[in-house]
Amino acid sequence: LTNLPNRTALQRRLLEVQQSRGADQTFAVMVLDLDGFKEVNDAHGHELGDSVLKTTAERIKSGIRETDTVARIGGDEFIIILSSLPEVEIADRISSSLIRDLAKPIRIDEVEVQVSASIGIALYPQDGTTAEELIRAADRAMYRIKDEGKNNFGFASALGAN
Repeated sequence: LTNLPNRTALQRRLLEVQQSRGADQTFAVMVLDLDGFKEVNDAHGHELGDSVLKTTAERIKSGIRETDTVARIGGDEFIIILSSLPEVEIADRISSSLIRDLAKPIRIDEVEVQVSASIGIALYPQDGTTAEELIRAADRAMYRIKDEGKNNFGFASALGAN
């Protein structure tokens, strides 16, 4: 639907990134979940929802660097790998930009809808050293953002010990 890699391709890419980085080189795993997508599907149908997912995927791809990877892992959930972070502020800037871009209205034919995003971010190696640990940490951070009001991002390290 979105022409993005699936979960299996994402796992391979995460392993590649992890193996190419030394223990002292940081990368990030971001879990991004759309806020309000279910309501769009319920009000306007799955066909329009599919168009929203396509637009969202395009906006995410245009908001990350060429070296980064985005995959759709199901429903309205995406995972982004920021493959190299010489400074953590890059994850801040990319996340802020994605939050802003994804909250812009989407017009499909005569219908205009709006969704937003909640993003959780886990950093390698401080938040985990395996793909599963990083995804789990980013997922917990994303749910914390949803609980705190949505349409924002946060780091797993802000949660304390994993």
